[in-house]
Amino acid sequence: MNVFIDTEFTDFLDPQLISLGMASEYGEDFYAEVPYSDHACSAFVREAVVPLLRKIPHSYYSRPNVHLEIIKWLEIVRRDKEDVYICVDYQTDWDLFCDVLDYRVPPWCHYKLVSNEIVELMLYDFFKASQLPEHHALYDAQANRHAYRAPFSK
Repeated sequence: MNVFIDTEFTDFLDPQLISLGMASEYGEDFYAEVPYSDHACSAFVREAVVPLLRKIPHSYYSRPNVHLEIIKWLEIVRRDKEDVYICVDYQTDWDLFCDVLDYRVPPWCHYKLVSNEIVELMLYDFFKASQLPEHHALYDAQANRHAYRAPFSK
């Protein structure tokens, strides 16, 4: 099973998690925001990301609680104890996912870089049709789910 994740973080030099969105291939979604240091945010993050925060009810978690909520959600959405492939389009998303889980990623969760399988035109289509803003972790994860096209196997 594929779970597409996206994160928003403070800056590229010393990324600290702000929010994490997960979108399963079966249609379930999870979104979390965590405490972060405002002074650590780049100007871009202050302008493009911060105004989108605190819009989804019941999505703000302390760092210790978000770990438990992520694991609980993943255990609920995986079917028949199948392996879960955490699909990212950017390495930092995986790094921050591991960090928020305190590097205790369940053995049934596996890293999958999908940047080459994300169709840019489909991303554009998702945001145009949905009218959702980019640079929001949940919406970006949903967009990646929409735009993902698995490579052909011979």
